[in-house]
Amino acid sequence: MAKLVLSFNGDVVKEYELDKELLTIGRKSNNDIHIDDLAVSNTHAEILTILNDSFIEDLDSTNGTFVNGNKITKHALHNGESIIIGKHELKYIDASAENGESDFEKTMIIRPDTEGKTETQEDDKDSEESIGKIAADLASASSVTSGPGPAKLKLVSGANAGKELKLTKILTTLGNPGVQVAAITRRPTGYFLIVVDAGKDKKMPLVNETEIDKQQQLTDADVIEVAGVKMSFNLL
Repeated sequence: MAKLVLSFNGDVVKEYELDKELLTIGRKSNNDIHIDDLAVSNTHAEILTILNDSFIEDLDSTNGTFVNGNKITKHALHNGESIIIGKHELKYIDASAENGESDFEKTMIIRPDTEGKTETQEDDKDSEESIGKIAADLASASSVTSGPGPAKLKLVSGANAGKELKLTKILTTLGNPGVQVAAITRRPTGYFLIVVDAGKDKKMPLVNETEIDKQQQLTDADVIEVAGVKMSFNLL
């Protein structure tokens, strides 16, 4: 299990195991990782963990979030990286990576609004790395063999309206980097829509015309909207 090691002026303050899907970081005491520092916003950033991979997102903080000296909005964390929030440092430690178990691979972003385009994007590396890390771990997870039955997406708007896509993979990504990117994952308990990148406008994908949170389980006949394109989700 990965963890974050909080330190101040080189002295370790506390260690936090990433043992739940979402952890918040901020100055308010109700955050999962509480940093009592005036340079830290009330709710400064959050950590999303899916299986063995973690992603940090800045929550429009006043002074920003930095990874290895670079200001980020959303970033897929690598073992040993240093996160600076205010005057404190959080070091990301991933035991599985130290043991050589982590494996990165790129995956495809399906752009259902563009005729004939199913391609790897190069213009948004944060989204691409996030998707690649999710895909790599899901592909190696043995539990998916006991997951739900097959499903499909049917496009109901855009250039390819009427076309269907069978969800044969463990993870299918949808959208346009920089605009909006989401992923449909197949888990033992069902299919889930996960937000990968809310884009510059910070707008979440829609399910049945309602914005989702970080993720939502899908049910038969749900209508999904990602990057302005609508599609229906159907179990086969």
